[in-house]
Amino acid sequence: MLCLPQQTKATLTDKLSAMKVATTLSPPPNNAIIHSQKLCQHIAEAIAPSGSIPFRQFMEMALYEPALGYYVAGQRKLGSAGDFITAPEISPLFSQCLAEQCAEVLDSTVKDILEFGAGSGIMASHILLHLESLNQLPKHYYIIDLSPDLIALQKQTLASLAPHLVNKVTWLNDLSTLKNFNGIILGNEVLDAMPIELFTLDKNNVMQTHVTMNDHQFKLIQKTANKTMSQQVRHRIERIKDDYTSEFNPNIDSWIEQLANILHRGLILLIDYGYTRREYYHPDRTEGTLICHYRHQVHHDPLWYPSLQDITANVDFTHIAEAADNSGLTVAGFTNQASFLINSGLEKLFSATLERAPDQSYQLAQQVRTLSLPSEMGDRFHVMALTKKIQSPLSGFSSFDMKHKL
Repeated sequence: MLCLPQQTKATLTDKLSAMKVATTLSPPPNNAIIHSQKLCQHIAEAIAPSGSIPFRQFMEMALYEPALGYYVAGQRKLGSAGDFITAPEISPLFSQCLAEQCAEVLDSTVKDILEFGAGSGIMASHILLHLESLNQLPKHYYIIDLSPDLIALQKQTLASLAPHLVNKVTWLNDLSTLKNFNGIILGNEVLDAMPIELFTLDKNNVMQTHVTMNDHQFKLIQKTANKTMSQQVRHRIERIKDDYTSEFNPNIDSWIEQLANILHRGLILLIDYGYTRREYYHPDRTEGTLICHYRHQVHHDPLWYPSLQDITANVDFTHIAEAADNSGLTVAGFTNQASFLINSGLEKLFSATLERAPDQSYQLAQQVRTLSLPSEMGDRFHVMALTKKIQSPLSGFSSFDMKHKL
């Protein structure tokens, strides 16, 4: 039987993270294991010709292999019954704050919204409802998502929460149909799900992490990186040193360039957990940031039952800024999630909700704490604004803008 899981050493731990790490995981149900074995067979076939594949390719297959990968298969991913929870699932206040920032930009020329990876559809629903209350509905609300099951869930959520606004929403397969887009592009926890390159520095050499098979199990091995990858690593780390493992996202440049090419005028808002480059490749963060989520447990074995767990890495926001600059976009703001939400009217929205539902004061307070406290999501998540042909300041970054740290 292929890819029996093994508890590998936690070599990818983010030492600066306060997250609780699971030391043992309960075995998945038998039907889930059978599903994972089907994907393992595909990965084994990809490994066979050369004996190994780059970790980036393994991660892409584990997450996105058609009908089998984690994000495109049918298992529940979000919420209490899934593997993790995102800010829009925690509270409508998050999406309402985003809507406040969108409303500031929407006008006769910037008139549409495009959301990448819309999850359960709850963020789209609450943004549309709040924009309706502000009399600032977009002409179109586009969604791009790779998962047929999530698209079905998004349609169900919208039909339940905002049935009269469903006609505003159009699902797209890719960006090819959008040209000269005038609007707002939203990406909440999109970049952290992109396949990444893993590397290790060893005796002044850059080693690329590969996945191979040994006794019917997947195993991580190191191979000397090619010249291009070595240059990419050295560009990020000023002083090469031994025993340093980390990662980088090779897809950011092309993805940002795609967005810049379709955007004629408007705003891109990216929300994710991550760091500036100096923080990302800190000398003390010697084991990278790659983590896995399964049933709300965090662990560090990316080879554990492929397709049944989320595999993710933090975002290098300096890399996004560089890619934006190279693509003709302006980095208009960069701050932590707490500051963005406060600047975008979190207190006002909280008070208004509390007036309508005073019996929910405790739940609302807990939601605000989770979204904004430094020990929760407030400082770990960051928000970046990229603009084209927009000169006016953005309220979400009116205080505590950290562009100078990029």
